[in-house]
Amino acid sequence: MTMLTEIPFLWVVFCMIEWFAKKRKLLYYTIANLLFTLLYFTVLMYFKYYGIIVTYHAISQADKVTEVGNSTYSLMDPYYLLVFIDIIVLLMIPVFMRKNSKKIQMNLKPISRTALSVVFGVSIALCFFSIWPNRASMNENKQAEEMGIINYEIYTIFADSTEDEAWTEMEDIDQPTIDSLKGVQPVANPQYFGADKGKNVIIIQMESFQDFLIGLNVGGVEVTPNLNKLAADNFHYRNFYTMVGQGTTSDAEFVVNTSMYVPKHEPATQNYVKKALPSLPKLLSNAGYNTATFHTNDVSFWNRTELYSAIGWDKYYDKSFFGGEDHVAFGASDEVLFAKSIDELKKMDESDKPFYAQLITMSSHHPYNIPEDKIRIDLPDEFDNTLVGRYIKSQNYSDYALGKFIDDLKSSGLWDDSIVLFYGDHQGLPVYSLDKKEKDLMQELLGHEYAYPDMFNIPLILHAPGVTYPSRIDKTGGQIDILPTVANLMGVSVANQLHFGQDLLNSGDDVLPMRHFLPTGSFITDSDVFVPGISYDDGTNFPLEYPQDPNGKATKQQYENALELLHLSDSYVNQLPDKEEK
Repeated sequence: MTMLTEIPFLWVVFCMIEWFAKKRKLLYYTIANLLFTLLYFTVLMYFKYYGIIVTYHAISQADKVTEVGNSTYSLMDPYYLLVFIDIIVLLMIPVFMRKNSKKIQMNLKPISRTALSVVFGVSIALCFFSIWPNRASMNENKQAEEMGIINYEIYTIFADSTEDEAWTEMEDIDQPTIDSLKGVQPVANPQYFGADKGKNVIIIQMESFQDFLIGLNVGGVEVTPNLNKLAADNFHYRNFYTMVGQGTTSDAEFVVNTSMYVPKHEPATQNYVKKALPSLPKLLSNAGYNTATFHTNDVSFWNRTELYSAIGWDKYYDKSFFGGEDHVAFGASDEVLFAKSIDELKKMDESDKPFYAQLITMSSHHPYNIPEDKIRIDLPDEFDNTLVGRYIKSQNYSDYALGKFIDDLKSSGLWDDSIVLFYGDHQGLPVYSLDKKEKDLMQELLGHEYAYPDMFNIPLILHAPGVTYPSRIDKTGGQIDILPTVANLMGVSVANQLHFGQDLLNSGDDVLPMRHFLPTGSFITDSDVFVPGISYDDGTNFPLEYPQDPNGKATKQQYENALELLHLSDSYVNQLPDKEEK
């Protein structure tokens, strides 16, 4: 397959070098080879974290690599560097030529232009026949496999330039249509509507936190004792899923606060933030709330400056407020985040208005290299020098910091006067990043093979005074559902604000379209994670439960509905007025 799909494009380039280069041909061959090699290397690195084939869209965000350097470099296995070995061979050729110049000059013959024309024509034809039959595939990984990596990269450029952005007209995008596609049955008198009207809202987004950590014991020790207690005492949604894209953490902030899907080829903070977005901060601000968000990194990272403006936060706190003390990962530690934030929350609580605050943790960020003095758990020897071991240690520390914050909320009285919601932002252990030993460790911890349903499964824990009680809830939901759920508790109507999520306290089945970490057309239902092949018919269902329910597989109608939901979200956001025009 490599010979049939990759080599013809290389021949096209080499034929052009032979045609147009009169001198320094070896230099041009080396440059071309280096560029192809860099592309393959980038594909390897990107796939190991994101699970899809990198395209020019993601490469345009390469400046982010330098800002998360340790996270990026940790993905590289030393043997990846072998992909560059041919460059070394090419660079050695001039040395060989100088030593054997007479012999080489006697034997070198110019390549016939007729032969070049034949090779060029055949190569173009082979590239065309690799691309054309596979252009309709929904699954980008399948496209790249069938087309060849280089052909796929070229195809995406031309496909995007000719793509017809036939957005659905605004007047045809309404809540009943969205609800119908999701299978939502409207409720005339929703349960718990306004049950916590006037209470504060505190939402805590936990870095890289997956649900399997809840209740996990390793070596006889609880990994997350504080979150275990929170999950046991409140509503714990155990089938809750991340819905982020290329923007990871910042995408989670976007989805939770807008109830919109992330864009197809870019982080939400690239172009969506230019729009006048409907959002939870604006909704609560109109209901008389003060709003603020807290993050220890610089606000410019992932363009949060524009994100926070578009979402409508009254105030944000970033690195300029938290400083650089007790540095972990990319900013001040979670302990500093919570210690300084609680003082600001107390001040906000003294106002005559209730408040909505979102706190973004960061200490447990990939690659999970927390300082030795932060490690609070001893793991068995088999976890030494593994990503799984580092992940567990970092999340144990984050749980410790969170526990101190919960104590402060309770002692200050904020706990009893606030809705407090906890969720993970995205997966921490990508399936694609684990080696065999690490996959075996995960299978030992889980009791089954670690797969997509485990990877995308994040916790949602909801504390709502007078509403929640100890309950483990199996209902499927995603980050997009948080806005309508909180609005219902606050007694704030979303009838005039388009949203693609649903109120988890009053809904049944859910359909959650996925983007970026899985191929287009992937979605989550109440029973499966579905990943299409070339089409729905050769797709794969990954069960949420083990063993799989034979009657619970995703249907073709759900597949088509998921694609339509993404299209409607894209259409809606892209036709919103710019912030300045609102």
